[in-house]
Amino acid sequence: MTLRTFEDTCMKPSPDFEQFRKAVMRDGTPDYVPFYELFANVEIMEAILGKKITDRASTIEFYYKAGYDYLPTFPGMCMVLGNLIDRSQGYPIKDWETFEKYVWPESVNYQEFETVGPRLPEGMKMIGQTGGIFETAEKLVGYEQLCYLLVDDPPLVQAVFDRLGELYVKMYTGMAQIEGVGALVISDDLGFKTQTMIDPEYLRKYVLPWHKKLADIIHAVGKPCLLHCCGNLSEIMEDIIEHVGIDAKHSYENSILPVTEAKKLYGDRIALLGGFDMDKLCRGDEQFIRKHTRMLVNDLGRDGGYALGSGNSIAPFVPVENYLAMLDEGWRLRGMG
Repeated sequence: MTLRTFEDTCMKPSPDFEQFRKAVMRDGTPDYVPFYELFANVEIMEAILGKKITDRASTIEFYYKAGYDYLPTFPGMCMVLGNLIDRSQGYPIKDWETFEKYVWPESVNYQEFETVGPRLPEGMKMIGQTGGIFETAEKLVGYEQLCYLLVDDPPLVQAVFDRLGELYVKMYTGMAQIEGVGALVISDDLGFKTQTMIDPEYLRKYVLPWHKKLADIIHAVGKPCLLHCCGNLSEIMEDIIEHVGIDAKHSYENSILPVTEAKKLYGDRIALLGGFDMDKLCRGDEQFIRKHTRMLVNDLGRDGGYALGSGNSIAPFVPVENYLAMLDEGWRLRGMG
């Protein structure tokens, strides 16, 4: 039978965020290997639920029925940014003059947390997350221009990252203090297939110190700090683990570092999240999806320190039947001890 809805699976939701926390913190062996995704795309959620997703509150049903112990939840902060798709307006910060004229946000909106928190089913919590400091700097300055400024005007680069860092400290302080938030994600893509986006020394100077401040804020209230970061991070992983102090890492691509290899390298110090390679998740048939899921759960998760999920996120191009097969097999394995 082709899996198209949650009703086609064996899942009977019973969220327990403490099991997810135990896995992430490597605090013994949880009762089951939990699920983790940075997010599922709206098109996927609508296809499976058979209804429109109109706001974050309407995603609660999806994450509950999909067997997650949490709901990804986002703060609001209005910023004028540039992007590669629409180049007509360019990027807002080009030099000191445009930096000084730029209107920075004065407040952070936590309305989404206030809306969904009281509606969560028993056992579920929120995981607070937002786009990253480096990613936002790229959208303020532009990647090419940022690379030039790193050489031509380091003080301006420092000013941009410091201004952003201050905003993020404010934002994460607010999220961390919300009672229904069980963990927070630093989500910041710092690399691509072969290396980091900029020289590792620049990341150590401009970005990772702010990541450490965010991790310290999260840990100060006793909550796990998760990192979502795409790309080849081999040159800075020691900094991320030992200096920033993350508890778990998400986003794995087999062509860079399979999650099974990451477990061997880092599994004694951090938890591993997801790692079902996106290419395999998209191209495999149901038999392969179930077999690969069993391997991930049995090889990585039976002693804790692992949550099952994709290597990145459930994007619109992921076949619904494959995604559901992964969840269904992961749920079946929960009953096998």
